Amino acid sequence: MSYSDFTSIAQLAPFGITSITTVNSVIPFTPVEPSQFLQDALTRFIPIATAINTEKARSEYLIAPILSELMATNSQISLFSGRSFNVDPARGLNDFCDFILTQNPDRLTIKSPVAVIVEAKNENVNDGIAQCIAEMVAARIVNQVEPHLLDHSIYGCVTTGQVWRFLVLTTAGEVQMDLRDRYLTPIDELLGVLIAMVTR
Repeated sequence: MSYSDFTSIAQLAPFGITSITTVNSVIPFTPVEPSQFLQDALTRFIPIATAINTEKARSEYLIAPILSELMATNSQISLFSGRSFNVDPARGLNDFCDFILTQNPDRLTIKSPVAVIVEAKNENVNDGIAQCIAEMVAARIVNQVEPHLLDHSIYGCVTTGQVWRFLVLTTAGEVQMDLRDRYLTPIDELLGVLIAMVTR
C-alpha cells in the first residue's frame, strides 16, 4: 500500500481520522505580490496547459511555476517534486509525493517542517483528499521528531493547477478543510496561502 492507495476517509481510521470538518479558513495569510517572472510565465503557460489538458501539462505549466515562486519569495522555503517520502511503509505511508514544501534551506534533503501538495487526478479535487491526508499524517510524523514542532498543525493541498483546496491536520488530530477553494486569480491570495502553510 502507498499514499495513492488511500482513496477514502474510511482508510484513514487507523490514524484516528474518521471525518473532515469544513471551516471558513484553515490558515490566516497575507497576500503576496507575484513577481513579474511568474506573471509572464502564467500568461504564457495557462493557454498551453488548458489546450493540452493533461495532468503532466498542468503540473509542468501551472503547479511547478507557482510553487517555485515560493522559493524566490522566501529563501527558507524548499520545494521537492516527485521525491520518495517513505515514513512508515508498514502503514502505507510511503512512495512518491507529487510536491513537498519545507521551511528549510536544505534543498537536497527533506527536513521538517513539511507541508504537502497533491496533484488531483482527472481534475477531481475530491478524489485526492484521502491521499493528501495520508501524506499529512506522514508529514506529522516527520515534523514531530523536532520537539519545537510538536504543537504545530500540518498543512496540505490538493490541486488541479487551476483549483487549489487547502486542509489542515490540527494538533488534536482533527482534519479541517477550507470551504473556499483558491484559484489562479487573484494570484496574490494563492501565493499568500501557500507561503503561510509552510511558514506558520
